[in-house]
Amino acid sequence: MRQDVKKIRNLLKQYAKLKRDLTAFNQVSSPSFDGVSSHSSRNGAESRLINHVDLAYQLKEVEDALNAIDDPQYQFILHDYIIEKRFSRNEACSQLSVSVSKFNYLKNGALQTFAKLYGDAMG
Repeated sequence: MRQDVKKIRNLLKQYAKLKRDLTAFNQVSSPSFDGVSSHSSRNGAESRLINHVDLAYQLKEVEDALNAIDDPQYQFILHDYIIEKRFSRNEACSQLSVSVSKFNYLKNGALQTFAKLYGDAMG
């Protein structure tokens, strides 16, 4: 279970980067297809478009799982502490009025809840 929690935490840390990547892709001009076939099965524009769709799908799955969490403490830990990195652990403890050990317990609960919801979304 500990390894799963670590993987989910890393996924959430990458979430903000995925959002930036998708925003950057959206700001690039639309791909143009010249109608000339190449020897490969995909050209650069197709590959970028497929990557864009994949990033959008990954973001939606993460956001759906995050939005399904009802507990405001879990939402705070996942969004403000892990994803946005707005607070240090001590500041987060202060915001939630809990000890470090209670915070770690809540953090693991939040990550496990997210993992279950994300796993359910992934099938």
